[in-house]
Amino acid sequence: MAAGFDPSGRLPDVFTNAGTSSFTSFLSKVAPEMLPGRRPLPPGMAADLAPHATTIVAISAAGGVVMAGDRRATMGNLIAQRDIEKVHPADAYSLVGIAGTAGIGIELMRLFQVELEHYEKIEGAMLSLDGKANRLASMIRGNLGAAMQGLAVIPLFAGFDLAAKDPARAGRIFSFDVTGGPYEETGYDAIGSGSLFARSALKKRFRAGLSIDDAVRLAVEALYDAADDDTATGGPDLTRRIYPVVMTATAEGTHRLTDAETSVIAESVVAGRMENPGG
Repeated sequence: MAAGFDPSGRLPDVFTNAGTSSFTSFLSKVAPEMLPGRRPLPPGMAADLAPHATTIVAISAAGGVVMAGDRRATMGNLIAQRDIEKVHPADAYSLVGIAGTAGIGIELMRLFQVELEHYEKIEGAMLSLDGKANRLASMIRGNLGAAMQGLAVIPLFAGFDLAAKDPARAGRIFSFDVTGGPYEETGYDAIGSGSLFARSALKKRFRAGLSIDDAVRLAVEALYDAADDDTATGGPDLTRRIYPVVMTATAEGTHRLTDAETSVIAESVVAGRMENPGG
């Protein structure tokens, strides 16, 4: 039972009085043990105790941004899950992808979604894209203790900036370090174990002003290149029909490509690599 609850069934005053617009701050007062970074951990490294999510890429395009993630989670040298979903909408105009300890990452991502929805309900307005990135940074900072024991989570955040003067440049990308430092990236970025290979692929192929469709194809190709050299990153699984999760954020909002749409792109990339394995 959370601290401060009345056995009679009445809600404590903290639930009925005017409060903060930050759900994370509210939770830290009412039930701090529910925050991912507040849970007690046994001493020593714990990195091998939980599955790890791997590679996420994000690309800014004309009129928005594209984010994609592979579907594999690993535990040491084993595949823990083949169809994990690491890319999700943060709110109506932004996306978040997670790499690192899968369970904590998914929990932090869901808490971030509630954080943005709570702010909008309390304040009657949506946070700016920079404000969303800063809120996510503070949540990552709260997980520093667990990260130092090997249970690190590093997200990638991207969205359509409604305040941008030029809609063609409204797609923005933010990366973070383990201490919560936010950094705006130009054009593209990748996180996770396969990020070195994905980022190298993006570096060669990215061009400013890409259409959304071209950026989607480039994202799938970058994940293929990451899977080609990183065992923790899963490529398109044509046998099981498991394909990357691909999402876009534009002026119309966030959109996830259907499995049918993604399969056409992924199978086209695989067919192209049959003729030219190097891309």
